[in-house]
Amino acid sequence: MEALQYVGPMEWMAIEIAVLAIVLAILFRWSGVVRYIPNDRLGILEKLWSFRGSVSNGFIALNREAGYQPEVVRGGLHFFMPFQYSMHRANLVTIPQGQIGYVFARDGKSLPPTQTLASNTDADDFQDVRGFLEKGGQKGPQRKILREGTYAINLAQFIVLTAQSIYSVNLSSSEQSLFSNMSSMISERGGFEPVVIHNADDMIGIVTIHDGPALPDGEIIAPTVANDPNDPNFHNNFQDPEKFLNAGGYRGRQLQVLADGSYFLNRIFATIELVEKTIIDVGTVGVVVSYNGRHGTDISGQAYRHGELVEIGARGVWSTPLLPGKYAFNTYAGKIITVPTTNFVLKWTKEQFGEHRLDENLSEVSLITKDAFEPVLPLSVVVHIDYMKAPLVVQRFGDIKRLVEQTLDPMVSAYFKNIAQTKTLIQLLQERSDIQRKSGEEMREKFNTYSLELQEVLIGTPRAANGQNSIEQILIQLRERQIAVEKVETYKLQEKAAIQERTLREKEALAEQQAKITTSALTIEISENEGKAQLARTRQEAETIQVTAKAEAEKVRLGGQGEADMIKAIALADAERIKATGFAEAEKVRALGLAEAEATEKKVAAFGGPDYQLNSQVLMRFAEAIENGRIPLVPQIQIGATGGEKGAANGLVEMMLSMLVADRVGPQSLPEEIPAPVEEE
Repeated sequence: MEALQYVGPMEWMAIEIAVLAIVLAILFRWSGVVRYIPNDRLGILEKLWSFRGSVSNGFIALNREAGYQPEVVRGGLHFFMPFQYSMHRANLVTIPQGQIGYVFARDGKSLPPTQTLASNTDADDFQDVRGFLEKGGQKGPQRKILREGTYAINLAQFIVLTAQSIYSVNLSSSEQSLFSNMSSMISERGGFEPVVIHNADDMIGIVTIHDGPALPDGEIIAPTVANDPNDPNFHNNFQDPEKFLNAGGYRGRQLQVLADGSYFLNRIFATIELVEKTIIDVGTVGVVVSYNGRHGTDISGQAYRHGELVEIGARGVWSTPLLPGKYAFNTYAGKIITVPTTNFVLKWTKEQFGEHRLDENLSEVSLITKDAFEPVLPLSVVVHIDYMKAPLVVQRFGDIKRLVEQTLDPMVSAYFKNIAQTKTLIQLLQERSDIQRKSGEEMREKFNTYSLELQEVLIGTPRAANGQNSIEQILIQLRERQIAVEKVETYKLQEKAAIQERTLREKEALAEQQAKITTSALTIEISENEGKAQLARTRQEAETIQVTAKAEAEKVRLGGQGEADMIKAIALADAERIKATGFAEAEKVRALGLAEAEATEKKVAAFGGPDYQLNSQVLMRFAEAIENGRIPLVPQIQIGATGGEKGAANGLVEMMLSMLVADRVGPQSLPEEIPAPVEEE
């Protein structure tokens, strides 16, 4: 081993001085005589000893006792009594933009049993610990919150909770756990940020206050207090807890709600529940049933004993409904029953229901007919409610669905059951229109008694219930009967069509023969005119012959009685001849004219009837007789004065002609009878 080196006295002295310097430096450091605080931090002084002793009451040493001092040390160099103070450096409390800080006081007056949060009516400056305590500040969570900014707060007295951190001087692990739980509770309530209600969300905030006096007996919701900005205790939507409580506010759920906007609320003091706004659609009104307010007077009258109507703001059914719109209505303070004011349809069908679903529990009406059939009847009823009568309906029945199910359903079902018992199934089917009309008239008055307006009753087709087919058999028979009736009608129409077609064909044929008919008519007219002219000439000739005959007769009579007989015979023969000739000519003309007229007429009427055929044959036979007999129409031999057999024959023709002329002219035109000749002795 190497031998120890020898240390001289001077070296020992240097070592002792160095050790002493280190010891003095350590002592100086520990003594706390000089302390430096950065400007972005602060120092919290803890006095280790004092001639005044320790704090006897509270936590903060207000009278310079040993303990945490109320004042804080800001940035820079500071000189203190050696070994008397302990310096706790801490950060300044910073609340970011749009956030909230919560304060918890370690020292101060204790809270009374009825108080949840510490009052800050007077002690509201958290940066002045001495002033806070001297003004009677209370320990525990504070009602006042910290808004955006930076604060030099004594973290030995106050613990500040923010969304990012917990500002405090740690004293024990249990205390740290307590503040951590408190911060979590505030975070769950969204308490580090303001309440923001967007207009587009159609939401409102229901406020529940957790501090203040309890509600009186019988009340379930706290009334609105100091909501007027001119009120000295205007709390600005619960953002100033002290003014709210000074105005007489109660703890519990509040009647006043928060509308659109941002609200900086202490979430330990008040919690917010967002609910939807009440929207009254067009075509409906809202009847308010209020659970809050004064006890009102019934304004529905003594004659109406189905409940009470009260004025707006009173407890009960409001007499005035809410018209269409959006309302910030507190649904915990009452409820709004929506009543349709447009016509709505109630359908008694199991598969269908109306728009408002008031009839979703209705089904077809079961009937028993007079002939023991059991059909089910689907029907619909159109109803209207006057918007001013909507409160009366709600007051009487509670809501519209209850009205439908407990009143209208049994009433309508009973009515149609009674109708069905008086009708057979076929009558029920065939008289549906009359039953529908009659039911609307009779049921309208019943609906009016319930403040309802019946607009229309619509009856469907009765049908068989499940598992039955007897009604279908009846329907099949009715269909077959109707088909037979339709066939009969079809045959009748077809018969009429055939007759009409025949008439049409006749008219068409008549139209086709119209030219011939016109020609025939003209021919008939010409023939008639010619016959008349010929007849006139014949009569004139006959008259001429008669005059001549008279002259000749007179001549003969005057010539001698002997020749009288001969002249008379000659005259008679001439007369007969002329008469026969005229008669033959007249008959000829007449026969031709009549034959042509009848032929034309028959041709027009039926193109060949029996009369036409007969006349044709007669005419033809007459013509043939004249032709075959070679009968001269004009006498070929004239009767002379001497007479004879041939003269006698010709005289017969002339006598026939004279008789024809006499028949046409009349008895007055005949020649006077020639006296018979007197035989001489």
